[in-house]
Amino acid sequence: MDIVAAVFIEDIELRPAPGPSTRIDLKGIYFSMAAPSSVPVTLEPHLLVLVRCRPDEPGTGALEVLYRRGDEEVARNVQPLQVEPGKFNYRLVRAELEFPDHGTVEAHCRIDLGPVTVVPFTLLPPVG
Repeated sequence: MDIVAAVFIEDIELRPAPGPSTRIDLKGIYFSMAAPSSVPVTLEPHLLVLVRCRPDEPGTGALEVLYRRGDEEVARNVQPLQVEPGKFNYRLVRAELEFPDHGTVEAHCRIDLGPVTVVPFTLLPPVG
């Protein structure tokens, strides 16, 4: 299985299309946000990981997401993954991320022990 994309999102909607096929509408894709208040602050951003399974693969595995600030691991999520061979699927991953200061946390995503896809999330100073 392969990670096709990994992004932070506000919302997701699935809708049927001729084929049969499915359309995935992602809303509010972001990689940074202004802090809702002064730091320290805790956030729970939604990470969407889109996965495909090749027709000749078994379709089972484990999705692991490690959230890192530099060399420090700040959160970890592991969940089973099942994708029908020849199809796509997605997982929403939400972690409680503590920000003692503004800066970047990176989500390191991988399936089993495969290649890592890194997605940054940066907390900016509050607006106003």
